[in-house]
Amino acid sequence: MSANDWQAIILTAQLASATTFILIVLCLPGAYFLSRSRSVIKPLVETIVTLPLVLPPTVMGYYFLVLFSPNDGVGLWLREVVGIELVFSFSGILLASMIYSLPFTFRPLQSAFEQLPDDLYQAAALLGFSPWKQFTCVILPAIKPALLTAITLSFAHTIGEFGAILMIGGNIPGETQVLSLALFEHVESLNFKAAENLAMVMLVFSFCVVFACQWWQKQSVQHNYANNRTS
Repeated sequence: MSANDWQAIILTAQLASATTFILIVLCLPGAYFLSRSRSVIKPLVETIVTLPLVLPPTVMGYYFLVLFSPNDGVGLWLREVVGIELVFSFSGILLASMIYSLPFTFRPLQSAFEQLPDDLYQAAALLGFSPWKQFTCVILPAIKPALLTAITLSFAHTIGEFGAILMIGGNIPGETQVLSLALFEHVESLNFKAAENLAMVMLVFSFCVVFACQWWQKQSVQHNYANNRTS
């Protein structure tokens, strides 16, 4: 593989790592509070969170491009006041990746929180734990398989992203050219050998991700079954 290919792989790993870390930090408390919420706006929030699953990535990327254009609106304010330009930058593709991968992080966590029995919350409260200690010492260990699944899916989904990143980030080697864009460029230039190498990397990685998720889900089922038998 060429130096540009390795650069794209490294950039993709950095993007996926940053996206996954930020999403986990934001989605853990968000999914927890939404799972316990009875607010009338809960369906609206769930719809917004799930929207990237069905919205074409190019459509989302287009709205990012329009919203953060440095010539007017929010993009102009960010450039003149904050000194940030999101279009054709790593920060821009990071924001796009976060929103595009949001449901793959948020929904597994929310589902896991909702499936926890009320007795678990009551037991943690009876032990006199503070809300923070309840969350970190009781709730989080109980959803460990779902947490691992959310981390894995978020990381993998970011690596496979194409449309939204292309729209807001372009295809700048060393700055915004991720693995999927490098593969697309090889195909466009009829360099099929290089494209095959990158495609194989993504195929093997995707297989490992799916296998890991299936294994963690199986472990979760076995763990819940064992707990039910002992309770």
